[in-house]
Amino acid sequence: MTEPALFLDFDGTLVEIAPTPDQVRVDPPLPAALARLRERLGGALAIVTGRSIGVIDGFLAPERFDVAGLHGVETRFRGEVGGGRREDHPALRARIDDLHAALDPLPAVLIEDKGASVAVHWRLASPADAERARGVVEAAAVALGEAYRLQLGKAVGEIVPASATKGAAIRGLSAHAPYAGRRAIFLGDDLTDERAFATVNADGGVSVRIGPAETIATRRLADPAAVRALLYAWADGAPIDPDALPPA
Repeated sequence: MTEPALFLDFDGTLVEIAPTPDQVRVDPPLPAALARLRERLGGALAIVTGRSIGVIDGFLAPERFDVAGLHGVETRFRGEVGGGRREDHPALRARIDDLHAALDPLPAVLIEDKGASVAVHWRLASPADAERARGVVEAAAVALGEAYRLQLGKAVGEIVPASATKGAAIRGLSAHAPYAGRRAIFLGDDLTDERAFATVNADGGVSVRIGPAETIATRRLADPAAVRALLYAWADGAPIDPDALPPA
């Protein structure tokens, strides 16, 4: 059987979704378990997320993992970081003040400035304010043109460089050792992960949707608690057999 390479989303996959991005809580055993699993996989474990590398490092301290951050805008591979510089995105940066002007007056709408991307969260907003927030971020994405795209998720809209996708990030990592020649396993929970599922499926890997939503993934786990239970078992020596997971 081909050796696996493991690619893991963060929010909604490794940790439960929280009302605001900074309120997520990491299960204390998780960082060390991921490090053990990485060793078992010969290093072929990466976090593939909309978060920045620095934020992931803070949540998973003291461990440091390969990361494709900001949906692949920035990467850290074998300790070397590339991409994600805010100065490379002047057109996007020019829109940040406009977003604040339009959305700061709306209670519970949060703008998360990631430097090379920007996310607008409306999870805690009223229905009217949520609709307004979505309209504002959609208009900003259209105004930026083809160099950027809007990525919608669970009560969030994020403007990212058009070339940045989780699927492309997984393929990029898979071109290099220790990921090369292995079967990709990608776990994700959101609309933003469906494109990556398509890529992984096309490349003969295993896509795993977390939660009950409709999906093109081939396998499914119920929630982040089920994900952590699986990863802890794998880290401690259980057979790594993604084909044995429940079908989606």
